[in-house]
Amino acid sequence: MSYKNLNNKYKKHNSFYSIKNIIDNDLSNLILRIKKIYSIEDSTNKFSPHEKEILDKAIEDIKCQESKTDNVSNNFTLTNHVIDEMSTFEDQDVLKYLIHRYRYEMFPKQKIVDNFPPYLQIEPSSICNYRCVFCFETDKSFTNKKNGFMGEMKVDLFKQVIDQAQGNIEFLSLASRGEPLVSKNIIEMLAYTRDKFLNLKINTNASLLNEEKTHSILQSGIKTVVFSADAADEKLYSKLRVNGSLKKVLNNIENFNKIKDNHYKDSKIITRVSGVKYSDDQNFEDMEKLWGNLVRQVAFVNYNPWENSYEKEANSITEPCSDLWRRMFVWWDGKVNPCDVDYKSNLSVGNFQDTEISKIWLGKSYNDLRKTHLNKLRKNLSPCKSCTVV
Repeated sequence: MSYKNLNNKYKKHNSFYSIKNIIDNDLSNLILRIKKIYSIEDSTNKFSPHEKEILDKAIEDIKCQESKTDNVSNNFTLTNHVIDEMSTFEDQDVLKYLIHRYRYEMFPKQKIVDNFPPYLQIEPSSICNYRCVFCFETDKSFTNKKNGFMGEMKVDLFKQVIDQAQGNIEFLSLASRGEPLVSKNIIEMLAYTRDKFLNLKINTNASLLNEEKTHSILQSGIKTVVFSADAADEKLYSKLRVNGSLKKVLNNIENFNKIKDNHYKDSKIITRVSGVKYSDDQNFEDMEKLWGNLVRQVAFVNYNPWENSYEKEANSITEPCSDLWRRMFVWWDGKVNPCDVDYKSNLSVGNFQDTEISKIWLGKSYNDLRKTHLNKLRKNLSPCKSCTVV
């Protein structure tokens, strides 16, 4: 059985089907630490009035979580994987992290837009060496090079995006439609991210993870490396991740850990194996057994049927898509898109090479999309009309 109900809403901000932190972290101690830092007289001097307002709201909600006040479900809360992330930060970065985490989680709920997206995804490459059964890379009209969707980002363009994001956006991913380690420029790109962001993530299937790329990740600004894997045995892995080898991936991740332990003992990088919960054949306990000794977190994310976005029937969902207030995608050619369900860019909101991140985020194209969704007219947009993300 595949997890395919086209009218089930897919909550993007909370898409974990299961997640297990191998290292347990204490919520009470973290809240005590946050309150202590917040109480220091000059701890918020570096923030703008807008940031201070966000921080005050975050702290207020965290206090409600601590006291288990009613209606906490509508508040900003510290979940297990967020607690894990925060445990790796120095005191001077804790409050800044809270501000940007609040923007990421709460602005989409409150339909708030400020000058920059809470989250930015940059695509080093749209090309992938896998053909996972639940991915749009199986769409031959997308992967056909003649159609113009396949390519790798140039280093100069990447640096321009990073320069605009630095100091404005703290949550970023180096991943979108393709496998980032395919990029011939990935090592130079990673080096350029060093010491620039609080929470930079890279998603990789780990099949191309060699010694040189491992060193480049561990020397870069990467905070979380997500190894995408969906099974604990070779047969099921190969069935889901077509062209992939579980044995090779396991070996590459083991080598990653050896290099980290031998050369980067002080590294606070978070490693996670994350799979798509696509079939009843997948067992989370088996995943924990296989991967638990290799990574800090093991997770399944809910399956989002996006591999045929443009062919699915329209559904009855009218709730606005939260990603319109949460994230922006910059693809290899500079094209900017509001989501990756629309992997062929029907809804493109501009091109980074023609303008700036903030101007695109606040621009007419983006705002028109938001208005259409708020007016419960996503049925007028493709692929929004058949998408389940809210």
